[in-house]
Amino acid sequence: MNNAFNIGKVFGISLRLHYSWFFIFILVTTSLAFGGLYPPGLPLWQGMVGGVITSLLFFASVVAHEITHSLVARRYGIPVHSITLFIFGGVAKITKEADRPGAEAVMAAAGPFSSFVIAGIFGALWLAVHQSGIEVATSSIYWLAYINLSLGAFNLIPGFPLDGGRVLRAILWKSGGDYRKATRMASLTGRGVGYLFILGGLGSAFLLQSWFQGIWLTFIGWFLENAASSSYRQVALRDTLLTIKAANVMTTDCMAVLSSMPLMQIVREHILPAGRRCFLVTTDSRLEGIITLSNIRAIPRTRWETTTARDAMTPADRFKTVKPDDDAYSVLSRMEENDLDYIPVADGEQVLGLISRESLLHHMRTRAELGI
Repeated sequence: MNNAFNIGKVFGISLRLHYSWFFIFILVTTSLAFGGLYPPGLPLWQGMVGGVITSLLFFASVVAHEITHSLVARRYGIPVHSITLFIFGGVAKITKEADRPGAEAVMAAAGPFSSFVIAGIFGALWLAVHQSGIEVATSSIYWLAYINLSLGAFNLIPGFPLDGGRVLRAILWKSGGDYRKATRMASLTGRGVGYLFILGGLGSAFLLQSWFQGIWLTFIGWFLENAASSSYRQVALRDTLLTIKAANVMTTDCMAVLSSMPLMQIVREHILPAGRRCFLVTTDSRLEGIITLSNIRAIPRTRWETTTARDAMTPADRFKTVKPDDDAYSVLSRMEENDLDYIPVADGEQVLGLISRESLLHHMRTRAELGI
């Protein structure tokens, strides 16, 4: 997800904040502080402190929900790149889908289960302290129990790509044996759920005059409908990529340069005259790495004369080369897992060509324009 930045790692998984998260954090905090959660007459500073702490605990619960998904995904050998908090909560960037219905169902159900467990913990804590007289704490704990219970229940709605929709897809996939058809049916259900939210939001706004709730429900419905449609298109794209071989999309004119060649020489002799964007870096015909425009731009121009290709390249040990007959979907998955823009195609130790994200997208656009 673009426009997000890293704030750390949890269990080795990057945790990221999208800029839209700050909007929802402020909204939740002010709603808690001034929305009637705390007793009347409470000093302003106590309400604000309570609202901030409660909001942070709520978003920590969202992260726990996504981490549970991610840890289960890892258990099934599915890499998880990052978790991003944004305006609608959190999303885990999983680099590939489950390869069997059982794994899909367990991965999907793990998130709501964690939310219910967290709700139970806060509920038990509330029972233990609700007569203590500390009204800010007891009110916050009660709200956290309620919101986590609601979060778990909401995610169990059988509309893709919600967790309940993924469980539905797993059931349809298991019963029919057709992954793409199961995704299509679950996506249609998800779009239907999205439209229901939109209708409910419009009704709440215009009939009940509850404008804030109505706008929010409409916004959620719009997001769900778009996410369901996008999810099915991704599956269709996956099926197409499975039919394309790496040899069909690789670039074979990726020039090799010596590892000792200065960047300025590469720019003057190869980039500016011919418009080349990537180069294999070799020593005695042995591949050492790849250098691209991005690698060169990362080096100040004042150092191009003294910086060699070896100094600026992405080392070959970062790449897991693919074979000519590997499918394009596995190639793209490997790029996602390792955050790569390029990957070499090799037959044994001989490098045959290079695949870039750009070439893959160009190939897919061409097929779409031709209708194949």
